[in-house]
Amino acid sequence: MKIGIPKEIKNNESRVGMTPAGVYELVNLGHTVYVQSTAGEGSGFFDEVYQEAGAIILKTIQDVYASSEMIVKVKEPIEAEYDLIQPNQIVFTYFHFASCEPLTLAMIKSNAVCIAYETVEDSDGTLPLLTPMSEVAGRMAIQQGAKYLEKPIKGRGILLGGVPGVSPGKVLILGAGVVGVQAAKMAAGLGAHVTVMDVNMKRLRYVNDIMPSHVVTEYSSVYNIKKHIQTHDLIVGGVLIKGGKAPKLVSRDMLKLMRPGTILVDVAVDQGGCMETTKATTHEDPTFIIDDIVHYCVANMPGAVPYTSTLALTNVTLPYVLKIANKGWEKACAEDASLKKGLNIVSGEIVYEGIAEAFGWDVKYA
Repeated sequence: MKIGIPKEIKNNESRVGMTPAGVYELVNLGHTVYVQSTAGEGSGFFDEVYQEAGAIILKTIQDVYASSEMIVKVKEPIEAEYDLIQPNQIVFTYFHFASCEPLTLAMIKSNAVCIAYETVEDSDGTLPLLTPMSEVAGRMAIQQGAKYLEKPIKGRGILLGGVPGVSPGKVLILGAGVVGVQAAKMAAGLGAHVTVMDVNMKRLRYVNDIMPSHVVTEYSSVYNIKKHIQTHDLIVGGVLIKGGKAPKLVSRDMLKLMRPGTILVDVAVDQGGCMETTKATTHEDPTFIIDDIVHYCVANMPGAVPYTSTLALTNVTLPYVLKIANKGWEKACAEDASLKKGLNIVSGEIVYEGIAEAFGWDVKYA
């Protein structure tokens, strides 16, 4: 199979869809890998290393799309890429269709085979290709939140871990999934007081078992959220609905209950965000302020640490890339139930129910 690795062109996205090690594996199995020139530089992988691994370097993104049967990316195609995608071309990447109708319509029109990392699902309900980026984003949420709590950046002027004689900051984490657990781990490590909320008691019991005593759990309800946002300094949104839009847990009216300089970090922004005032931002311009509340809603948080993120992502995507390349997408999906759940749009047809539900469309599923 001919596989293309284009350079990511989303704002400040420095990750790359495949490392030289992945190229080496594919070429050794007889596949051809095209890598756009400088595609890996942001992650520390240069053209010469890709060539040594057996890749063919192409100058432009147009060349990569035109030459490839399968495109392996990190982020969803943006508007400039829509017309480059060919009928029946396999596009394997994060899509998050439920949060972007124009992208969904464009991929339907393209007649491509869209396999989404975020909906590949194991039999136990875990999302193996989303997990590593959720781990990165959860840890980064605290790293970024701690920074934006500083007064020069319009935060409350609080050192999250406190110092002797001064109480530490308070962190409220909405969601006890992968993002929530990693955020709690980082916040606890800094010495902050942490409250983790969820409606899943099994997850809360798990958090309670593995975290130190200054991490407490509480059942998530509107009443309890309203209570805690008045006293916490950093609020992290880490709620995920598989393949669908995130629920709005923090309303616009709730901002008035918070203290000025409170920081909101919405990790669920890729799925539309779990806060009503969320709108996607970039690493170039990461924050905005509403009612004196600082919002950090960067849609590709792991892109700020591309070396770590690229390695973490390709560790889990490469086995699936190899299956698709060796067997073709139809046979690979027929034999692997986890990969089959990654099918979102096939040749102009929506095949993943959550997408149509997100837009209120009446669709029959293949």
